[in-house]
Amino acid sequence: AQMLMESGGGSVGPGGSLRLSCAVSTPTYNSNCVGWFRQAPGEEREWISVISRRGGSTWYADFNRGRFTISHDNAKNTVYLQMNNLKPEDTATYYCAAGPKCNDRSKDYVYWGQGTQVTVSL
Repeated sequence: AQMLMESGGGSVGPGGSLRLSCAVSTPTYNSNCVGWFRQAPGEEREWISVISRRGGSTWYADFNRGRFTISHDNAKNTVYLQMNNLKPEDTATYYCAAGPKCNDRSKDYVYWGQGTQVTVSL
């Protein structure tokens, strides 16, 4: 069974918005932290944000500059990434990941989704 399932990707114009969803069915004992990463073709995987499902604390990469917001709905076991004022450089495959540590190191995340494509272009 897929432990993490992303949805909500698509194509938008510059300045547009998208909300990504990550349905989480991982065990909480080793995956309290759910993060979002992205990877563009030919680029390294880049950390975006992470949220603690127990406490709700959030952390963001500096490049977000307030454009992206992570949130969670524990009743639905879903983590969201609201993305506003999208730019062409935001074009990438977006992944959610879950693990015991709320940080920006992809190696610390135990579970990964298959990704959802976001394309920002005119």
